[in-house]
Amino acid sequence: MDRSSLLQLIQEQQLDPENTGFIGAETFAGLVHSHELPLDPTKLDMLVALAQSNERGQVCYQELVDLISSKRSSSFKRAIANGQRALPQDGLLDEPGLGVYKRFVRYVAYEILPCEVDRRWYFYRHRSCPPPVFMASVTLAQIIVFLCYGARLNKWVLQTYHPEYMKSPLVYHPGHRARAWRFLTYMFMHVGLEQLGFNALLQLMIGVPLEMVHGVLRISLLYLAGVLAGSLTVSITDMRAPVVGGSGGVYALCSAHLANVVMNWAGMRCPYKLLRMVLALVCMSSEVGRAVWLRFSPPLPASGPQPSFMAHLAGAVVGVSMGLTILRSYEERLRDQCGWWVVLLAYGTFLLFAIFWNVFAYDLLGADIPPPP
Repeated sequence: MDRSSLLQLIQEQQLDPENTGFIGAETFAGLVHSHELPLDPTKLDMLVALAQSNERGQVCYQELVDLISSKRSSSFKRAIANGQRALPQDGLLDEPGLGVYKRFVRYVAYEILPCEVDRRWYFYRHRSCPPPVFMASVTLAQIIVFLCYGARLNKWVLQTYHPEYMKSPLVYHPGHRARAWRFLTYMFMHVGLEQLGFNALLQLMIGVPLEMVHGVLRISLLYLAGVLAGSLTVSITDMRAPVVGGSGGVYALCSAHLANVVMNWAGMRCPYKLLRMVLALVCMSSEVGRAVWLRFSPPLPASGPQPSFMAHLAGAVVGVSMGLTILRSYEERLRDQCGWWVVLLAYGTFLLFAIFWNVFAYDLLGADIPPPP
């Protein structure tokens, strides 16, 4: 139902004869049932909660339009939260007769969202099209690239020690900083099977559910922001080192999700959340430790510096800042939030600094970078 048809219906039924801008919730709900209008059950629940946030039991016309058109502002969510009568307490876990896919959608809702209102909203509004294609496509591309280089080099572990590996046009190397695409395309290359397996597993287990809930635009932005921040941070803090792997984007996703879980601990309903949190932190820390070991204590003779670990840390910072802002803004417009613009300003300032650093600092500091392969 669009805005014009809703307005026409309200005028025809004279739900607001005095043009006050408010409509009785019970009256509108009765109209929905009598006309058999397609309105999700969760929206009717929210309509009741909106009415209870008003002293006269009415709903603001604009809030009603936003509800029908599936738009949710921060004031809309505050009105829901301030309702004097709570929403029905039966959760999605009690929904009977669900198919396999709907059960998976319910699982995703409880894994990602901290509020029952948001979980019900997502469950009833979710559509299978478009599917979460971004994380699946990135993971597939990384696997294909790894298989191609593994077969070409006849090496599946510690590929960076092969003299031909660094000649790839995808790897970020400080000697090829002018080739700007390398600051992003390094995410398709990996040190070996162990790094690829770790990143692919997290991308599918965390990235796909996040993309299902928050959409391809927001999650792809977060992932690519982590990847770009990773290579730029290495170019500033570890000027002689190359970078490979999608760890910057992976750590951005994981850190954002873990921070969101911690900040909404009481509301999260995912099972064994403390144990899973500890395991995730142990695995992420172990991967960083492995990267530090390979960087400073290479187990094999190498022709140059090994890939840096700073991309992991930069991705984590992006996740806790930009990522947490995105995940806490489910179904809200980011442009309406002051915190989002603060994060964008900080990230933009970092980008400008990193660009000037790469253009001028290497020559001014006389950095001894390895010759480009």
